[in-house]
This record gives sequence, C-alpha cells and structure tokens, in this order.
Amino acid sequence: MSFPQGTLPNNITTIVLLGFPDVHSFNFLFFSLLIILYFGTIFGNLLIMSLYLMSKNLQSPMYFFITQLSLYDLLVTTDIVPILLHTILYGGTTMTLASCIIQFFFFVISESSECLLLSVMSYDRYLAICNPLRYNSIMNYTFCVTSVDIIWLVGFIVTLCYVFLINNLYFCGPHVIDHFFCDFEPIMQLSCSDTSIIHIHILILSFFFAMLPFIIIVMSYTYIVSTILKIQSNTGRHKAFSTCSSHLVVVSLFYGTILIVYMFPTKGQSLLLSKVLSLMYTVVTPLLNPIIYTLRNKDFKEAFQKVKYVIKESIHNVFSV
Repeated sequence: MSFPQGTLPNNITTIVLLGFPDVHSFNFLFFSLLIILYFGTIFGNLLIMSLYLMSKNLQSPMYFFITQLSLYDLLVTTDIVPILLHTILYGGTTMTLASCIIQFFFFVISESSECLLLSVMSYDRYLAICNPLRYNSIMNYTFCVTSVDIIWLVGFIVTLCYVFLINNLYFCGPHVIDHFFCDFEPIMQLSCSDTSIIHIHILILSFFFAMLPFIIIVMSYTYIVSTILKIQSNTGRHKAFSTCSSHLVVVSLFYGTILIVYMFPTKGQSLLLSKVLSLMYTVVTPLLNPIIYTLRNKDFKEAFQKVKYVIKESIHNVFSV
C-alpha cells in the first residue's frame, strides 16, 4: 500500500544500521583494518593539502584540483567510517531518521562534487596535452577557483534536491537498514509512499551530475590518447601519458565501482557484494587517491622532503635552545 507524499507524520523516528552482520566472527580483525584505513586516509589527504599550502612548487592548477579531491575524500570518509566503526564494534547502530538523511546529504554532496571535479581535471589534462599553448591562458587562477566554487554550489543544489524529494516521503518501516550507511535505495525501502516518481527524478539528476561528467572524461581521454599516439618518440609518448596516468587510475577506480553498484540491477546481486563494492568508493578509494597521486610524483616527493627538513630543523632549534 502506498501513501500520499508529505501528508502523514512518519511512523518511524529511529532506524538501525546492521552493517556487516555476516562477519561477526571477524569483527575485531575487520574493525582493526578499518581503523588503519581510516587514519591512513585522514593522514594522506591532510598531507596533500598541507604540502600544497606550504610548497611553492605545487602552486599549479592540477595540484589545486588534487587538494579539492582530498577535501571531498575527507568529507565522505568522516561521514561514513566513524558510524561504520561503531556498527562493527556494537553489532549495529541506532540513529534517528533525521541523522540518516543528514549522512546521506554529506555523502551525496561529496560524491556528486567529485564526479564534477574529475571531469574538470580531465579537461585540465586535455589542455595540457592536446592544446599546451593555450593551457596557461585558460587554466588560470580565476578559472580554477570559479570552477571549484561552481562545483560546490552545484553539488549543494543537487543534494538539496535529493533531500527535498526524500523528505516528502512517508516512512512507516521497517526501521532496519541492512547496509553500513544511509544510501538512497536503503532509505527508499523504509518508505510506504509511491517512490516511482522520485526514482525518475533521481535518475535524471544522476545522468546530469554523474554520467554527463563521465562522458566528458571519456571524450577528453579519447582526444588525449589520439594526441599521444601521434607523438613520434617513445620518450615523448611515455612523458605525455605519465602526466595523466594517475588521474586515469583514480577515475577508473571511482567510476568502476559506482557504475557496478548503481547502474546494474540490484536484484540477484549479492547484498554482501554490494556492500563490499560500496566500501571501495567510500573507504578504499579515498585512501588510494593520495597514494596514487604522490607515489611517482616528483613534485610531491620534493615538497615532502623540504617540509620534513624544515620540521626537523625547527625541532632541533627548539631543543638546542
């Protein structure tokens, strides 16, 4: 039975997140692993942001966008992981319906903004490789800051649309979500309203703010690959590809799991598999992004060595006084 949207008071005020009830025998190991991943994510992304602010060598458009990516990763990690850790430790988490929607709000704003940012970063790589003479004139400070401001604004508006649509639903139960965070479909399962209209609205929004950026990324890399293949020397091709390989890996990790989880039918898909894939883009990818961008990056390595030297000298001066 369905109820008219927004006309009845909600029948449930609290919900229970089950997390991973099938891995109770490995709870301590799973909890310990997540703690390590969580602090690794926080440290890695804060390190990237700190190095960008402290090093003059990193004051370029691409590194500016990487720091924004780190900010989105920190947002989604701090939104999801603490509650996940509590769920694993206590075998479940009880939270209010409002808290659930708030968690969903920050999840959507970080993920939708990341989709848009990755498309802007692909455009940055396109200009650097396919049109290098115009790179500095287009990718200036004003363009970069304006792009990020627009991404935050659009991400916020999209998220408000999601929350507004969800808030008009009547929630009557069950009050249990068999997931480790408040995602869209688990929230829909709590509602007794007709959700067909909201699914259509969400599908349209998802196309413009998830699939359209992905199409832009694919088109950018089509031109990039075409340009790289025209370079005569192997050294030139390798150098050109190395400037965008990190971004390509990040895009593949992020969109690979997103497409599998949200674009393929969930019926018949293992619930545990869906949770594991969700862990990939909410926990694992935010950890890997700073590693991927810094592992073979000379600028980040040099900046880290300089900062480490400055800190070491400062500590030495303090203790030598």
